[in-house]
Amino acid sequence: MSDLAPLFLPAGFRFGATTAGLKASGRPDFAIIAADQPASAAALFTANKVSAAPLAIDKIHLGMSGGLVSLVLINAGNANCAAGEAGYNAAKAVCLAAAETFHCPPEQTFPSSTGIIGVPLPAEKLIAKLPGLKSSIGPTHEHFAALAQAIMTTDLVEKTAFARIELPVADGEAPRCIHIAGVCKGSGMIHPQLVPHAALHATMLVYLLTDAAIEPATLQTLLNASANKSFNCISVDGDTSTNDTVLLLASGASGVQIAAPDSNSASNPTLYENFAAALDQVTSSLAKQIVADGEGVTHVVELQIKGAASDADALRIAKSIAHSPLVKTAWAGADPNWGRLVAAIGYSGAAIDPERIDIRFGDLAICENGGRAAEYNEKAAHEYISQPEFTIHIDLHQGEGSCTFWTTDLTHQYVSINADYST
Repeated sequence: MSDLAPLFLPAGFRFGATTAGLKASGRPDFAIIAADQPASAAALFTANKVSAAPLAIDKIHLGMSGGLVSLVLINAGNANCAAGEAGYNAAKAVCLAAAETFHCPPEQTFPSSTGIIGVPLPAEKLIAKLPGLKSSIGPTHEHFAALAQAIMTTDLVEKTAFARIELPVADGEAPRCIHIAGVCKGSGMIHPQLVPHAALHATMLVYLLTDAAIEPATLQTLLNASANKSFNCISVDGDTSTNDTVLLLASGASGVQIAAPDSNSASNPTLYENFAAALDQVTSSLAKQIVADGEGVTHVVELQIKGAASDADALRIAKSIAHSPLVKTAWAGADPNWGRLVAAIGYSGAAIDPERIDIRFGDLAICENGGRAAEYNEKAAHEYISQPEFTIHIDLHQGEGSCTFWTTDLTHQYVSINADYST
């Protein structure tokens, strides 16, 4: 847990976690985020057409409540996916029991699950823990840390990020701040393809909290933009989870209103832009933490694509490279086999000219005009990509499209983890 947590946690929320007996390890596996007052909400969910029961309930509840959430219920150790009507009923039962325990409308509950797919969710184990959770939740960084630990599955470390925006004040006035905190889990089955709720195993679950006062529609716009630059630009293994969820809640406890710049005369474009930048800081940090903690990862790779015909083409090329087993295993062995990169670019479906592709490993020229660079040094290239983190620059000379994408190598350890995951 970051040392910033005590200073940067947003007001208006309480946290807690307990052991419900879903994880075989016996570690904490049931966590709660409770808003002191109904919080404005925005959410993104997996684009996988097979999605978990909690996600179906979340979409319904957000529509019924007008985008308000009072209680987030997160269980680890069971994905509650591919469990049919029984899975939906189990999630619904937990929501109803939680609403009664915490005295909030059922439609203001937001369930999430992560773990093994196809195993019935024992709702009774979660329901039995609700009274104890209600009496033990709190607003401190220790409570927040308990939440971060309880939602982990194959994660090796907890993942949190924080930001604070200090507002200008007149002489003699007390300082005013807006806080943003993020907590997430994710290590494998990581290739998020997130869509707004309105468009409607291991998993990526992300919870973002702020004490700013922001209407749900504006919150959704902010979340969409931030996720497209962070969570939608990472991949560990190319598998899109059935449970991926990103939730952004605004408690309003700071008393500082943030409106879209063009919404009304009272809007403050600078404040909106500063909040968007701080949110990007938090989401990018969490996204990179997920990649760095990828299952079996020994190398984290930043792909810098530029000169594409469009941003969409740049992203298409980045994903083609990031999802290539040949490329990823070469990285695992620090093998500077740049031909595999060129091949992945070629079959990506993006508009390219094979004779205009330039590739650099950091500052090292690797490929120029589609062929081996004159100053190519295999030993130097090997040493560079032997580092735990490195950057690959690709220039396509086709247009102004660009993207930054974070991914990993593919190791024997990844295979071992996932070969034994459910046994």
